[in-house]
Amino acid sequence: MECISIFDMLKIGIGPSSSHTLGPWRAGLRWLEKLESRGHLGNIESIRIDLFGSLSLTGKGHATDVALIMGLCGYDPTTVAIEKVSEIVEEINTKKTLPLGGKYDLQFDPSFHIIFKRKFHPFHPNAMTFHATLSSGKMTRDSYFSIGGGFVVQKERKRKKRKAAIFHAFPYPIQHATELLKFCHEQNMSIVELVLQNELTLRSQEQIDSEIAEVWDVMLESMYIGCHTEGNLPGGLNVRRRAFDSHERLMPNKDYTNKYEWITEIRKTEVKFRQILKWVSCLALAVNEVNASLGRVVTAPTNGSAGVIPAVMMYYMIIENHNANMEHVKRFMLVAGEIGSLFKKGATISAALGGCQAEIGVSSAMAAGALTELMGGTPEQVLMASEIAMEHHLGLTCDPIAGLVQIPCIERNAMGAIKAINACEMALDTDAKNAIVPLDKVIATMWETAQDMHNKYKETSEGGLAVKVNVSDC
Repeated sequence: MECISIFDMLKIGIGPSSSHTLGPWRAGLRWLEKLESRGHLGNIESIRIDLFGSLSLTGKGHATDVALIMGLCGYDPTTVAIEKVSEIVEEINTKKTLPLGGKYDLQFDPSFHIIFKRKFHPFHPNAMTFHATLSSGKMTRDSYFSIGGGFVVQKERKRKKRKAAIFHAFPYPIQHATELLKFCHEQNMSIVELVLQNELTLRSQEQIDSEIAEVWDVMLESMYIGCHTEGNLPGGLNVRRRAFDSHERLMPNKDYTNKYEWITEIRKTEVKFRQILKWVSCLALAVNEVNASLGRVVTAPTNGSAGVIPAVMMYYMIIENHNANMEHVKRFMLVAGEIGSLFKKGATISAALGGCQAEIGVSSAMAAGALTELMGGTPEQVLMASEIAMEHHLGLTCDPIAGLVQIPCIERNAMGAIKAINACEMALDTDAKNAIVPLDKVIATMWETAQDMHNKYKETSEGGLAVKVNVSDC
C-alpha cells in the first residue's frame, strides 16, 4: 500500500511519453542526486547509460536519449524552456561534451554513451542502468525503472516504507474502490470531500488550489497551442496536425489574443450535437499533437493519454455549464486523480506492462468518473462511469508506428474522451444498485489481461499497426 497523491497522477512534464521521456528524465535527475550524496559528482571521468526492453525498442521515437541528456544536465522538465531543449541537445551532440549537473564538463557522445540494448530486464520492461567511472578508477552503477506516468523506482524501492507510512497516516487510506465507497457512506462525504481530506495530509489547502490551477493552466495552454499550430509533426511520418484545421472550421474569424479570451469565446459559441463531437475530438487531438512535438503537457495519467482529461473538462465548460469555474476544475481533478490511483495500485498505468488499455483506458475511466461527479452523480455512479469506460478499452494494445507517439496514439485520445462522456451519461441514467461489474473487478481484469497480452503489443513497435504499416507508406 502506497500513498498516491492526485498530483502523482497529474504531473506537468514534456512529451512525447511519460514512461519513455519524463521517466528517464527524472531518473537522470535522481542519479545526479545519488552521485552528489555519495560525494562522487565532481570526481567522474566518464558515464554510460544502458537502455533495456521497451526503452530500447522505442526509445528513439520517444526521445528517450534527449530526455536522459536533459536530466543529466540538471534541467527540470516542469520549468525548462521548451524551445531551448533542441538547442541544448544539438550543442552536446556537436561538442561531444555534457555539463553533468550543469557543473562538470565530461566528454560525452550520445551515439556512443547511450546504448540501446534490445534485451528485456527481468524486473520491468522500462529499465535503464547508469554507469560512472570515477577519477580513482572505480566504477559505480545504478538501475532505475520507469513504471509509467513519470514514476521512477529502483528495484529495492527504498521510498516504499516511507510512502506506506504516509498512506496509513491518511484519515481515509484507500486501496480499492470498495473502500472508497465505504468511507463515503460512513462519513457521509462525497468522493471530492474524502480525497481532499487525504490530500491535506500532504499539503495545505492553498498549495492544493495553487497546484491544481497550475495543472489546469498547462492543460489549457496545450489545447490552445495545439489548436493554433499548423504543419507536420516531427519524427519522419509526416503526420499533419489536424487540430488546427478542425479548429479553423469550428471558430472561423474569431478575434482573441490569448488562451483566456479564447476559452471565453468558445463558451459563447452555440454548439450542436455533431459539433460537440468535433470540439471534443479537436481539443484531445490538440493536446497530443503538442505532446508528440515534445511540448509541455500534463501526464493524465500518462503523456500518451494527456488529451482525454482536458478535453472532457472543456466539454463540461463548453456544453454543460458555461458558469463553470476553478472550483469545478478542482473537483474534477480530485476525482480524476483518485480514480487513476486506484488503477495504479490495482493494475498499471504503463503501456510497456499493460498496453494502451493502461493509458487511454485509464485516462478515459478517470475522465468519466470526474465528469459524473460534476454532473451530480452519486459516488456509486462515479465509479460505475469509470468501470464502463475501462470495460470498453480492455485489451487495447500499444503498437506505435515507428515508435512515435503519433499513430494510433493521437486519435485514441479523441476516442477515449468521447467514450468517457458516453460512459458518464450511461452511469447517470442507471441505478448503481443494478451494476453487475464493480470497478475493482474491471481493474483486476485489466491487470490479468495485461499479463496475458503478448509483449509485442506492449509499446515495443514489434506487433500490430507498427509492423503492418511501413514508414514509407506514411
